[in-house]
Amino acid sequence: MRYLPHTPEDIEEMLQVVGVESIDDLFSTVPSEFRTETPLDLPAPLSEWELNDHMDSLASLQSTNPRANVFLGAGRYDHYIPAVVTNLASRSEFMTSYTPYQPEISQGTLQAIYEYQTLISRLLGMDVATASHYDGSTALAESLLMAVRTTKRTRVAVSRLIHPLYRRVVQTYLAPTGCEIIELPYGQDGTTDLGSVQDLEGLAAVAVQSPNFFGCIENLKTAGSAAHEMGALFVTVFTEPMAYGLIKNPGSQGADIVCGEGQSFGIPASFGGPGLGILASRSKFIRSLPGRLVGKTTDMEGRRGFVLTLATREQHIRREKATSNICTNNSLCALTAAIYLACLGGAGMRELARLNRDKAEYLKTALEEAGCTVPFTGHTFNEFVVTFPSGFQAKLPGLIEKGTVPGLSLDEDYPELSGHHLLCVTETKTRKQMDELVKEVAS
Repeated sequence: MRYLPHTPEDIEEMLQVVGVESIDDLFSTVPSEFRTETPLDLPAPLSEWELNDHMDSLASLQSTNPRANVFLGAGRYDHYIPAVVTNLASRSEFMTSYTPYQPEISQGTLQAIYEYQTLISRLLGMDVATASHYDGSTALAESLLMAVRTTKRTRVAVSRLIHPLYRRVVQTYLAPTGCEIIELPYGQDGTTDLGSVQDLEGLAAVAVQSPNFFGCIENLKTAGSAAHEMGALFVTVFTEPMAYGLIKNPGSQGADIVCGEGQSFGIPASFGGPGLGILASRSKFIRSLPGRLVGKTTDMEGRRGFVLTLATREQHIRREKATSNICTNNSLCALTAAIYLACLGGAGMRELARLNRDKAEYLKTALEEAGCTVPFTGHTFNEFVVTFPSGFQAKLPGLIEKGTVPGLSLDEDYPELSGHHLLCVTETKTRKQMDELVKEVAS
């Protein structure tokens, strides 16, 4: 906050009304061992203009090299955003709206969410979608908790090819519940090995990402059949929804719940945030969906209207009955995605998805000809894994210093793939930029 209006006298008066002597007394329910008794080790306070200067200096440390040649993806994707998307989403009535706690007077907000739900449901081939999740990782965690509630089981099988950070969030969410998380290995083609699923009893869900973290497209139909044979729900995850402009949607492949990240739909990467958590499911699971659901109806005079049909957040119902206690209102991000999808249309979505795929295939082929190895044989969308020639590894620090980032090293999250890099190509990459990277590799 830029301004705190409460004077010491105001604070004293409020404490008297509450019935405590000090602000510290407000936290008396927190055990003393969890409270800090000494001042935090923070820099001295700054004036407003000094703070602005400090923030400017920190911002200057970020790389803004216009000639940067970055081939990073791994969950955040650089796509062109039509000017109309930013212009419409920035209108004050959208920018300033928050949760529709009084839905009858929030028709504009409700309609925007309704249109978003409709577009996402059609894209993913599902019956219903919500609009209340922080990002893809929390949407996945909520999906697995939803499967646990629905099946009354406490084991989930999660592909190791789901984004590593998503899997960490799942572990955080499920740890207090006592649920067991079983990781499914991957095969030589870069897709999930489902051979062990048939030996796992009591599964609530099987979760698979497609395209997966290696960029490979999974056989969702096979994965769904394996899950359903064990009486489990099939959860499909994604980080790059643009792929569904070209490949079959999860609903047509037997998915029960679909979740992931919608940042690609008109939301800039912005150094990592905000994101858009997408969560959709079959209609039979509608009462287990976390968040809010907007529906269309008619009023007493027969006019079209929008209503908050289902709201299972703790703000709306009793906490012990709430399906999610930390999901938020992502209506602005959802609105942005809806505008983006409406601008593209079905034909535009297919064309853009094909362009992403074709450009990635061009770079993949060119790198192989330059001496790189593509270890996985599975079909990919706009990301793929390579190993560079041994001599190229020594050049990496210098290249990065100059602004060329040839993908993400997999060493940390997949130690068995030391020396492997995950590269991403979207429609923003020119042939010249790709050829420059190939030239560096070939030299």
